[in-house]
Amino acid sequence: MKTVIFAAIAAATAVSAPAFAQDAAPFTGPRAGVTMGYDKIGGEDGFAYGVTAGYDLALAPRIVGGVEVSLGDTTVDDSGLDVSRDIAASLRAGYVVTPRVLAFGKVGYASTRFEFDGDGAGLEGVRYGGGLEFAATPNTYISAEYQRTEYEQNVGGRDAAMVGVGFRF
Repeated sequence: MKTVIFAAIAAATAVSAPAFAQDAAPFTGPRAGVTMGYDKIGGEDGFAYGVTAGYDLALAPRIVGGVEVSLGDTTVDDSGLDVSRDIAASLRAGYVVTPRVLAFGKVGYASTRFEFDGDGAGLEGVRYGGGLEFAATPNTYISAEYQRTEYEQNVGGRDAAMVGVGFRF
């Protein structure tokens, strides 16, 4: 009897694992992409652009979790203050709304380089946001998201509305 129960549990597990992957299939595995969009730091508007890479996996039917790293820059420049290199690492969680649309949220660490009259300093902060990812093909996606970064020492924050295109491998 114990053998039959164990075999039934093993079979159910083997059958359900592919079902998890099937529901979230277009949104799992390694990915890389490019982003661009509107950026606002300290009252100044600019154009942000960058690259991202990540890895997502199915946690449950229609639930995806993963990690993401990004490297970017911006055109924001205010009276001698130049905002440059931006590096971030985030955790991401998503819900598969339809077989081709993922709604996601993310939170993580960000470090941005600020330069004023030749002197530079890096500020760290918490980045959070959310958006939608559309699976255009099984290996190509289009994304739109909002990001907010709160920097240390109460120096203010950064808002960005980004669009992107990427590939899953």
